[in-house]
Amino acid sequence: MIRRMATDARGATNPIPQFPAGFLWGVSTSAHQIEGAVDEREPSVWDTFTAEPGRVKDGSTAAVACDHYHRYPQDVALLADLGVDAYRFSISWPRVNAPKGLDFYDRLVDELCEAGVRPVPTLFHWDLPVALDWLERDTAARFAEYAAVVAERLGDRVKKWITLNEPAEHTLLGHALGTHAPGRQLLFDALPVAHHQLLAHGLAVRALRAAGATDIGIANSHGPTWPASQEQADKEAADFYDVLLNRLFADPLLLGRYPDGIGELMPGDVEADLKVIAEPLDFYGVNYYAPTRVGAPQGTEIEFGGISMPAELPFSVREIEGVPTTDFGWPVVPEGLTELLTGFRERYGDRLPPVVITENGCSYEGIDDQERIAYLDGHIRALHRAVEAGVDVRGYFVWSLLDNFEWAEGYARRFGLVHTDYETLTRTPKASYGWLRDVLRAQR
Repeated sequence: MIRRMATDARGATNPIPQFPAGFLWGVSTSAHQIEGAVDEREPSVWDTFTAEPGRVKDGSTAAVACDHYHRYPQDVALLADLGVDAYRFSISWPRVNAPKGLDFYDRLVDELCEAGVRPVPTLFHWDLPVALDWLERDTAARFAEYAAVVAERLGDRVKKWITLNEPAEHTLLGHALGTHAPGRQLLFDALPVAHHQLLAHGLAVRALRAAGATDIGIANSHGPTWPASQEQADKEAADFYDVLLNRLFADPLLLGRYPDGIGELMPGDVEADLKVIAEPLDFYGVNYYAPTRVGAPQGTEIEFGGISMPAELPFSVREIEGVPTTDFGWPVVPEGLTELLTGFRERYGDRLPPVVITENGCSYEGIDDQERIAYLDGHIRALHRAVEAGVDVRGYFVWSLLDNFEWAEGYARRFGLVHTDYETLTRTPKASYGWLRDVLRAQR
């Protein structure tokens, strides 16, 4: 069924398809990237990391960021005006550890509920308290305790929960390559970080269930992996990369086992842990940005997407030619989302829960951001093609509501539907904000 005609960035009119009744439309943010108010919480590994010279490209920190901690009523009003069903935000574990830290999230959740916007908190979005370490198994147990505390306080109003955000990136960038906090360069010795995060997820699912939660998922980053050529060495490198970034984090959750050759590299009683990791999920969150083209190692360190890839890795990431790129240099490939979701359905079958796209977005400058409109238009259509192909997709969250602190890039990248002036903290809705508001009105 078609409800409206949308204008893309070239001025052509194309029909926007109607999604199933009850489909959840939302936007996403994370605590460290927008909240500020660092003096009103305990420090995180990102505070330590950004204090080290050279870690962040523009030398900035998230000490103020968007000052969402003090300006959340204004931001909730933006959500209500946009017309989203839900707001995916993250809860800062270091803030919860501080006196009265949960009071802020109490106020935020109340404000969202009053505005008719469903709160969807993520319990961990990379800002680990400095006293903890994902190399240590005990951190998984501490995470479950933290989840129980949050659920006890907010569970009367929060119905949809996300445990972790992108454990793959937190493992790879934070612990293997050292380009994100905590800045370690362990390469494959970082694998325990992946296992302990997955174990933490499973323990948190149990803690949330014990608190009465009935709608629990995770937000994993995924994308198709394309071999650079049909040469055997390139295909093998692409297969390895796919295991490392996709299957390492999906197989244990959905199949209760690691890919071949991975389980024996993990610490502890892996078989017992997998029973916890594979606790049933109510939905599976997918963060999608782009496919990755992968070939055999090239013997030299390369820079790709702002990340230094060491020469000793058994693969190399290559440019995807012939497609547009964002201001971040990321390829724009909407059809990769359809490919990813249909491929997941084929791989996991009835073990795949309903899917929610928990992040999808792009970095572009400017308030008249026609490129972002074209990007979102293309990806929403690609998502609908996956629905038509039989994938059970229940929701779509745009990254992000606000321009914000973009990790090691500092304030150089703008992903927001709303422009943030970092001097005055003035919020200005962009053209994409108005476009999405029209789309959502047409979907009602």
